[in-house]
Amino acid sequence: MELVKHTGGCHCGAVRFEVWSSPDLHVFHCNCSVCTKKQNHHFIVPKSQFTLLQGLDNLTTYTFNTHVAKHTFCKTCGVQSFYSPRSNPDGYGVAPHCLDPGTVRNVTVEKFCGEKWEESMQTHKTIRDMSKPAQEK
Repeated sequence: MELVKHTGGCHCGAVRFEVWSSPDLHVFHCNCSVCTKKQNHHFIVPKSQFTLLQGLDNLTTYTFNTHVAKHTFCKTCGVQSFYSPRSNPDGYGVAPHCLDPGTVRNVTVEKFCGEKWEESMQTHKTIRDMSKPAQEK
């Protein structure tokens, strides 16, 4: 799979990151309670393909329910540009709308029924593998 280096961050610029991913993004639109409230759309990458460049001290984290997902966001502007999803705690969910322009070729959006999370995870064939490095798949 072709990988490109995407860069991005929060609105105020305090949080910056780089992520290696395909230029063709597979984005999830989840309808769980928190994703609905914040309109969270994200693509999943392995932790090894994500680097926080700046802003660690400017991040804060929100958790709820199982506390597996770590919803990180900028303390200054409130933007969540990435987080650790419950579906893939060994990876990151990255907000495509927080990427800098110029590296995304195509975006495919898949609806994910977070209201029925356990059932959706059992029936989805590939989501767990999305946070695995290519050599582990």
